[in-house]
Amino acid sequence: MSEQDWQKSSFSGSGNDCVEVRSMNGLIELRESDDGDIILCAASADFAEFLYAIRVGELDHHA
Repeated sequence: MSEQDWQKSSFSGSGNDCVEVRSMNGLIELRESDDGDIILCAASADFAEFLYAIRVGELDHHA
């Protein structure tokens, strides 16, 4: 992944209503494609733990 390129899921359509991700300066950054001014940053290990928590359902009670 290029440090300048935002990527979105292949499951996303062609619209601007998805989450985009990129690697920048050793951090993982997330943003909404329709509001790119707000960016969340996380260390790679923390982001991996977050994805794992989603995958195993640890956050389902928030839905």
